[in-house]
Amino acid sequence: MAEVNEIISGLMQELRRGTIILGVLSQLKEPQYGYSLVTILEDKGVNVDPGTLYPLLRRLEKQELLESQWDTNETRPRKYYSLSPLGEEVYKQLCVEWRSMIVSLEGLLEHGGG
Repeated sequence: MAEVNEIISGLMQELRRGTIILGVLSQLKEPQYGYSLVTILEDKGVNVDPGTLYPLLRRLEKQELLESQWDTNETRPRKYYSLSPLGEEVYKQLCVEWRSMIVSLEGLLEHGGG
């Protein structure tokens, strides 16, 4: 049985990797800093390791989907991220694609006995 659990664990990791970007983008209509994103996502049932999130934020910023700004007014400087105009457009398109995939997969699962 341990083998089945290991396989499921690995497959769940793959599924999560594919959906985490959409989850992150969905929470950046208002500026957020990294740890606030971890907390917000966790509160909504999506656990993201900071070691996964920060490289993702940097990559999305490099792809110009996110904009960032440092806030140095607090005791500890924080880098706030928000969707860029390009990021907003990409997010909208990803939502369309996501909803389409859900419908398709639900049809497959329904007819496949899942």
